[in-house]
Amino acid sequence: MNLTYAYIFLGFAIVLEITGTSLVKDTAGFTRWLPTIICLITICFSYYFMSHVVGYIPVGITYATWSGLGIAAITIIGVFKYNQIPNVPTIIGLTLIIVGVVIINTMHNIQVK
Repeated sequence: MNLTYAYIFLGFAIVLEITGTSLVKDTAGFTRWLPTIICLITICFSYYFMSHVVGYIPVGITYATWSGLGIAAITIIGVFKYNQIPNVPTIIGLTLIIVGVVIINTMHNIQVK
């Protein structure tokens, strides 16, 4: 695996995490079987992919990217799936998270002399 594949695996991990997390509410406390099974399987595979990524991308950057983009995506899913409209401070915070993820991923290899 190289860095390109690591980022592809990270993308898969993020999509799987978003899928699993978006179904957590539908599990009704893990009492509904189909969403529960999908939720557990997708999150397990998400961690599987992340376990391969951390060999090529530092764990802090991997987790910041995974969680930051997951937070933003779940918020957007919440708008459409549950009609949970974020307020202005939430939108500002999410924007800062996304900007932070971009900065972390584009600047983490720059060394100050």
